[in-house]
Amino acid sequence: MDKKLPEFEDVVSASNRISGLAVKTPLLKCEQLSDDLSAQIYVKAECLQRVGAFKFRGAYNRLSRLTDEEKKRGVVAYSSGNHAQGVALSAKLLGIYAVIVMPRDSPKLKLKNTRDYGAEVITYDRETESREEIADQISRDKGCIVVPSFEDFYIISGQGTVGLEAVKQAKEKDIELDLFMTPVGGGGLISGCSLAVKELSPSTEIYGVEPDGFNDVQRSLESGKIESNSNASGSICDAILTVHPEQMTYTIMSNNLTGILTVTDEEVLVAMKYVWEKLKLVVEPGASVAFAAILHGKINVKDKNVCVVLSGGNVDEGTFKKALDC
Repeated sequence: MDKKLPEFEDVVSASNRISGLAVKTPLLKCEQLSDDLSAQIYVKAECLQRVGAFKFRGAYNRLSRLTDEEKKRGVVAYSSGNHAQGVALSAKLLGIYAVIVMPRDSPKLKLKNTRDYGAEVITYDRETESREEIADQISRDKGCIVVPSFEDFYIISGQGTVGLEAVKQAKEKDIELDLFMTPVGGGGLISGCSLAVKELSPSTEIYGVEPDGFNDVQRSLESGKIESNSNASGSICDAILTVHPEQMTYTIMSNNLTGILTVTDEEVLVAMKYVWEKLKLVVEPGASVAFAAILHGKINVKDKNVCVVLSGGNVDEGTFKKALDC
């Protein structure tokens, strides 16, 4: 039986649920890039969100919907870092035990922050082990509720509040968005956002951006069936390296997206440096891919109003220094 898909009203419900807890992040104009490209480029700065990424929105929306009995059982999640932190903090706020399965090669900052929020962290080798199988075993052993990183009704609805806020903030500035762009991993962010954008601004085109070589969503939308990446690692964009989309996100993306673009790691590093120099924001590699696509001319934005989501800022010192040295 197919899973029930969230709708616009569910994004609104999520917005009400996280109100006063999640940060209403700013919509900032990138003046220099706007001038250079003869466009109006705005960034939705989710790097300023709690836990440094949009993932807090979906995680809190999901965990807050658990029954009292489910909360007593605790939760288990798997993530390279941002969903991990979102679940860990949400669990702490709600008084829920949390165990997080994370790749051994996750950025040290993400591993440390997840532990600091009070979660138990179990690491694995993303090339030889299955995080889903590990989480399922923990669920069986401890009775914990599995909290997926993107393939979940309430996760998708919660992430959609990014788009809901962005469109409303643009309208407050008397701006009608022509393009809305986000990074894409499993597709939870762009799926949820597309529900809000399509409802509030039907003419807005929605594009996702993936790393070169990890374009499973792009290939899936082109072929009409779910495609997988051959590798689980090999890009600096750790936050958005997933094996393949799942049925819920794939269906929503198929219905709502205009297209998917790709960028190289080198283009991402240049984008990170640009965002730091021009906007004074620290953005991690995976969160920079949509901005990189605009910066490197992967899409024509001339005379258009564009919103691009900077989805997170949890970057290790060494990687950030590499970007600044470009």
